[in-house]
Amino acid sequence: MISNETEYQEATTRLQGERERAVALAKELKGQGKAAEEIKRLTDPMKSFHLQLAEVVESYERLKRGQFTEIENLHGLGRLLVGLRIARNLSQRELAEKLGVHETQVSRDERNEYHGITVQRAATILDALGARLTSHVDLDELSPA
Repeated sequence: MISNETEYQEATTRLQGERERAVALAKELKGQGKAAEEIKRLTDPMKSFHLQLAEVVESYERLKRGQFTEIENLHGLGRLLVGLRIARNLSQRELAEKLGVHETQVSRDERNEYHGITVQRAATILDALGARLTSHVDLDELSPA
C-alpha cells in the first residue's frame, strides 16, 4: 500500500520503467527469433508485476479522490484510516501533530495498518481527520433458541 506522495511518485516512475523494459524485452526476444509462445512465457512475470504495481498506484489515486471500499465487521479499518489521511492530503507528520504524538508513531501504526488498535484510538484518529464513520448492521437469520 502506498501511504504518501513520495512513495506514489516512486511507484509511478517505476511503473513507467517496467512498462518500457517489458516492451524492450519483447522486442529483443522477437529479434532473436523466439516464438510468440516463448516470448509470452518470458514476459508474463514482468507483465504480472506491472499489473500488481498498477493496481497499487490506482488504489492510491482512488484514495486521493476520497473513494473508499466498504469495511465489514471492522476488517480493513486500518487501511481505511490510512486512506482517510491520504484523502485529507495530510502527511503523517501533520496527523501526528493533530494527535499529539511523534511522527514515528503514526508511521509505525500505518505500516502495521493499525493492527490491534482500540476502538477509542480509532475514534480519536477519525476525529483528528475530521471524519465520521457510520455503521449499518445486518443480522443473519437466527435459528430459534
